[in-house]
Amino acid sequence: QVRLVESGGGLVQPGGSLRLTCAASGNIVSISTMNWYRQAPGKQRELVTNITSDGSTNYADSVKGRFTISRDHRRNAVYLQMNSLEVEDTGVYYCNTRWKQRNFWGQGTRVTVDS
Repeated sequence: QVRLVESGGGLVQPGGSLRLTCAASGNIVSISTMNWYRQAPGKQRELVTNITSDGSTNYADSVKGRFTISRDHRRNAVYLQMNSLEVEDTGVYYCNTRWKQRNFWGQGTRVTVDS
């Protein structure tokens, strides 16, 4: 069983920054691709970024240059640093990984970008 717990969401003005944390059980962040998804109101959940077990990263075009994913093996955590936030970044952000053919999700953390 993999447990994922997100934190760090909140209300921020456009142009501001937030750092999200995904705390994971065991050493999953070191051996599995870790994903950040988001779901905006009325929209489907979308992949924002991920980091593979070998450290490669991928970003959605909409967040390139603004968001950075990283991980801490010692703390079994994955981070999402979000800078230059836009109103369109508003949504619930979820940490996800797929392990042994099962999808694991956290409960999500809400990010609201509003002036």
